Amino acid sequence: MSAQTEPLVQIKDLHKRFSISGDFLDQLKFRGGKLVREREVVHAINGVSLDVQRGEALCVVGESGCGKSTVARTVMGLLSPSAGTISYGGERIDNLSDRQILPYRRKMQMIFQNPYASLNPRMTIAQTLEEPVRFHNPKAPASEVRDKVHEVMQSVGIDPTWGKRFSHEFSGGQRQRISIARALAVDPEFIVADEPISALDVSIQAQVLNLMMDAQASRNLTYLFITHDLSVVEHFGTRVAVMYLGTLCELAPTKTLFATPRHPYTQALLSAIPRLETGRPAHIRLQGEVSTPVNLPTGCVFHGRCPHANERCSRDIPRLIATGDGGQVACHAVEEGRI
Repeated sequence: MSAQTEPLVQIKDLHKRFSISGDFLDQLKFRGGKLVREREVVHAINGVSLDVQRGEALCVVGESGCGKSTVARTVMGLLSPSAGTISYGGERIDNLSDRQILPYRRKMQMIFQNPYASLNPRMTIAQTLEEPVRFHNPKAPASEVRDKVHEVMQSVGIDPTWGKRFSHEFSGGQRQRISIARALAVDPEFIVADEPISALDVSIQAQVLNLMMDAQASRNLTYLFITHDLSVVEHFGTRVAVMYLGTLCELAPTKTLFATPRHPYTQALLSAIPRLETGRPAHIRLQGEVSTPVNLPTGCVFHGRCPHANERCSRDIPRLIATGDGGQVACHAVEEGRI
């Protein structure tokens, strides 16, 4: 595989499980007169494989609890995977020690969802932005660090004279601009954005989104963009990955996905987008109970709500197959030509 086609970030068969059984004593139960140990886990991610190409904005979408934010945090090393591998630039990074992964910390940065919680209230904005620059460039002179902070503040539309202020003196949109500036301060290649505009007013969302797009163009950034807002995806994304209950349902270029969604869950999601034009597809109302990540259904995780499900869907887990239009879909009905 050449350097041009090799993915910047590669996720292979990623699993993440969280125990909800407490400590050892909490797991001990009496069943039928015997002392047994019972453990329950949340299956947050179940065999997700994704390639993030250099320079693209790969959007991961799905309803709350589908595991998209867990994917983001696992890729960044904030969570350890239960199984699977994560590679950056062809090198595996999920099994590295804190010292070994340090060079990748500069290349990989994260923008968090809540701008009110992601900034230290005890630090001025200048201190917040200088901290990562000094950490990754310990020998850099103070004047060089200040110049870098001023440059990155101006690039996100923040007046450098505001550096003496604290985060509580800014609005949500301004705080998120500061968070973006903090991510850009170390000149990263790859940014994970975990629903960075969902906590902002609608009037501010477009400004922050356009700022991120401008930064991508000027700095050749690669994004893994986590969101539940499909209108944002249509405007921002290069490709879209649709998740349901910790599983990847469909992966396709943005235009292809919005024009011809293949998976029944993707079709239902897109039908819920409010649109003004006539002739749009009717809203698809899903039936059945929503399964939980604690007790995953057998077979396809969506089969209990899918109008096209048959006996095979409840038995066999579907695999991603190519659709011929640059996309992939995990659906027995599509594979068999039933839809």
